[in-house]
Amino acid sequence: MNRLLLLGTGTPTPTPDSFGTSYVLQLGDEFLMIDCGPAATHKLVKAGLWPTKVDYLFFTHHHFDHNVDYPCFLLCRWDQSTGKENLLRVFGPPPTRRLTDRLIGPEGAFAEDWKARVGAPVSQHVFKNRGGLLPRPEPRVVATDVGPGMVIETANWRINAARVHHVEPWLESLAYRVETPALTITFAGDTGLCESAINLAKGSDVLVVNCWDHQDIMERNGEAPGQTGTRDAAQMATQSGVKTLVLTHMGKRMTSPGLKEDALAEIGGHFRGVIIFGEELMVLEVTS
Repeated sequence: MNRLLLLGTGTPTPTPDSFGTSYVLQLGDEFLMIDCGPAATHKLVKAGLWPTKVDYLFFTHHHFDHNVDYPCFLLCRWDQSTGKENLLRVFGPPPTRRLTDRLIGPEGAFAEDWKARVGAPVSQHVFKNRGGLLPRPEPRVVATDVGPGMVIETANWRINAARVHHVEPWLESLAYRVETPALTITFAGDTGLCESAINLAKGSDVLVVNCWDHQDIMERNGEAPGQTGTRDAAQMATQSGVKTLVLTHMGKRMTSPGLKEDALAEIGGHFRGVIIFGEELMVLEVTS
């Protein structure tokens, strides 16, 4: 079973219906998380998944609406473990490795928390009652800074990345292409319309792309550079030849009654494939 869980489909602006960005791609019995925005851990559980099931996390970039729940996810996954789970592997552009160490390293921001849970008798009993064996292991995560090219290849899937246009040089941003024998899905991340994203997504079954606002509004108010709106998202899907376009990272205007329908009509005028207007906690069966 291949499924895409849209945990977060919003932006840095909180609304009652969405806030920040995070997805989980289920490939058989493996779970890959892409970005870890606000409340991603809680949304993961609301979607019926447990943090210890996720063994891979990929960051597109390090804006807070894509990574602010990272410490919560790291600590929750470790705290709920019995010490027998797979090692968590984290990939992303710099400063992924430094950020991880500053959060849960021996001198990290949350070191006093996990040191207390390792040493306190009551926490040791909770760990034992959960099925763990003392001494309780310290948090261990393999975090890797990555750039364009091959990121990881396993027996069942592989992931390539491309550098895309968002807010460089202040932050580096990546898009990811996930390939399996049965499915290819590209996560564009936050990016403007650019050749690197189009080339990475070429021939994908599914493209997940940010759609900040209506294109004409963005071009009038100066918010178009570095992020796709309605028309640019449609053009990216068309030029890359994908079958299904999943819209996420949408601002408040995009989701308003009437304006949502206008946005879909505009996108449909440029892209003839399947268009999915992403909503938080939506679960999509993804196939070729």
